[in-house]
Amino acid sequence: MRESEDSTISRLVRRVTLGVTAGDVNLARSLGFESYLNQQLNYQRIDDSVCEAFVAEKWPLLAQTSDQLFSANAGTVKSQLQEAPIYRAAFSQRQLYHRMVELWSDHFNQDVDKVGYLLVADQRDVIRQHAMGKFPDLLKASAHSASMMVYLDQNTSRGTAPNQNYAREIMELHTLGVDGGYTQDDVAELSRVLTGWTVTGRGQFVFNPAIHDWGQKTVLGVTIPAGSPSQGADGIKEGEQMLDVLVHHPSCAKFIAATMLRWLLTPTPSDDQVATIAGVYRATGGDIKAMIRAMLNDEWLPAAPMKLKRPFHFLVSSLRSTNPSVASVTAMNSQLNVLGQPIYTWDTPDGFPDKIEYWSGNLVPRWNFANVLANLNSATSLAVDTSAYRAGSPDNAIDLLDQNFFGGEMPAATRAALTSYLKAGTFTDQRVRETIGLAISANAFQWY
Repeated sequence: MRESEDSTISRLVRRVTLGVTAGDVNLARSLGFESYLNQQLNYQRIDDSVCEAFVAEKWPLLAQTSDQLFSANAGTVKSQLQEAPIYRAAFSQRQLYHRMVELWSDHFNQDVDKVGYLLVADQRDVIRQHAMGKFPDLLKASAHSASMMVYLDQNTSRGTAPNQNYAREIMELHTLGVDGGYTQDDVAELSRVLTGWTVTGRGQFVFNPAIHDWGQKTVLGVTIPAGSPSQGADGIKEGEQMLDVLVHHPSCAKFIAATMLRWLLTPTPSDDQVATIAGVYRATGGDIKAMIRAMLNDEWLPAAPMKLKRPFHFLVSSLRSTNPSVASVTAMNSQLNVLGQPIYTWDTPDGFPDKIEYWSGNLVPRWNFANVLANLNSATSLAVDTSAYRAGSPDNAIDLLDQNFFGGEMPAATRAALTSYLKAGTFTDQRVRETIGLAISANAFQWY
């Protein structure tokens, strides 16, 4: 295989996984660029039963309905909701799928401290259900989510006093973008359209015709005629019509294209790249897989800059590289708090930032985490096994670190520093653990 081709495949692995491992790279090289990408795109064909069985055993509340969760301990629900994504992202074979789950969780962000147990159903039935489907289906599922209704105060909206929060965010953050061509009048009119979209009982989405504004409205140039309370449940069709208008709007295609390009390819996509992927959106009805396939090509990918791992990505990639035995990830959930990205706790609707300017200052917590993880050897939490590193010589150990942490592309300066440290002391379990910690702390490990 040519060196350039080898490097391009490695770059693909880094983009579609939450942390490169020797197994990922070897699989990708054996399959080839297109076949490996297709394998990850067709995630449902990947046997993930072992991972999901562990999740079902350790975090059983995540399979329950909102009615059932209503009586559950709020702290237990929150911890299970936060811990399962860590395990799945680290140990699932469906890596690209979980990268997209992370993206859409931010795109349709909600704060668990506001919505509580309602977020369980939203994550399961909205985000995870539609993460690799079609964007219009994802948007519509979110718009029928009790959790989203509560998070953006849609449940307080009434025909006599429409709440504009959800109407604003569904245009600004979910579909059109802040420069997507809508006005404040459009926000106000859409909020009238959406009156009646609310929550009942212990967390069920419902359309309530009694609190709907039945007057004429005009949104984005589309006029909805006045209706009558006698239409009852059919009043929901006004909002559903506007959801269709939003997902077919030219700004939506561009906004979603740019969002996905920034996530998977480059922080600064070109106008041509956005136009190309927007064209795929329009041609396929917003097919997420088709857009991913179009953007992760062997021309754009080699030219894309490296991206800094956010704390969640950094922590998960560390787990993937160390490959510990796992009894619990509670300690890892606590570490995410220290690293600055506790899951589902960003309180504004825009989601955790994906910009180097925001995260570049938290290197010291990363170094501390690297030391904590490398030294974990607990039967009740995580145990990092160093025996494979100690089975040969120090040079063999460095080679293994290269494969497990850097996908065989460890920079020469990093190799020299790790080799020097490992050989400077006695070749013991503790020295190896310290070297693993240094590998996780290395600048080259912070990027993907």
